[in-house]
Amino acid sequence: MTTHSQTPTKVAERLGDDEIHVWRLAYDHHQGRAPLLAMLGAYLGLPAEAIRLEESDHGRPLLALAHHANAFAFNWSHSNDQALIAIARGIVPGVDLERLRAHPRALPIARRYFSPEEAAGLEALPDEQRDRAFLELWTAKEAVLKALGRGLAFGLHRLSISGSPEAPVLGRLEGHEADQWQLHRLALDDHHVGSLAWHGEPRRIRLWTLADKR
Repeated sequence: MTTHSQTPTKVAERLGDDEIHVWRLAYDHHQGRAPLLAMLGAYLGLPAEAIRLEESDHGRPLLALAHHANAFAFNWSHSNDQALIAIARGIVPGVDLERLRAHPRALPIARRYFSPEEAAGLEALPDEQRDRAFLELWTAKEAVLKALGRGLAFGLHRLSISGSPEAPVLGRLEGHEADQWQLHRLALDDHHVGSLAWHGEPRRIRLWTLADKR
């Protein structure tokens, strides 16, 4: 994984078939989808207002069929003051971002929605490590579900994450071959946790940061 500070117009034309571009940018909820549309426009060579999106049956935003639907696939996530946008050709990326925060219901949520092994692992951690570990699991699961195109309605209990915090592994995905999936932790900062997933062969991840990131 490589990390750069750059602007979209300078790198959009260099999206390789063996790469995934991930953009990290400052975000305010009042912006809505404006940053996403601007980014997609940079990759399509179009103004943001020309970008048309539609939604899959499970609510995933897609490029409209009549507007470059086959150009690439994308996914995005935002949390508090930052957003992540993943763009790739030939595969469907899933990305998830969470800002670190106290999570008093981490264990009850894990016991109800995670696998028994995942919940036990969280219970065994010291209190000061549990919130981050919970969000690392959560973002990994969300990234896989978003790449699957299903979202939380699929069920967090139907997949399990193993491996280390720095190198998570999809251990099980009900109805699918887990070993055909790629799952990566994104190196962000001390205040955010991010994960990226896709079905297919390994790819080079290029993590770009907009120059005006807060």
